[in-house]
Amino acid sequence: MAEAFPDKEKDDLSFQIRRAADSIALNISEGSIRQRDPEQKKFIGYAIRSLAEVVTCFYKAKRRNYLDITQFEIFYENSFE
Repeated sequence: MAEAFPDKEKDDLSFQIRRAADSIALNISEGSIRQRDPEQKKFIGYAIRSLAEVVTCFYKAKRRNYLDITQFEIFYENSFE
């Protein structure tokens, strides 16, 4: 999705979405190896905050007309699965 943004956004909003989405997976992964460790919650918290960042970028993309309402709703709903 981010790759379809205008060239002027390739280094900004699209990069931010990719970076935050990667952080979600990486933090879940790091937290999963810390089972029974109090730090596990910390990494899950980081992942949730990264997800919030991605969703905020979806809103920004919709306002800038990079996503139509249907695309936005699909990405928004999928982000919570």
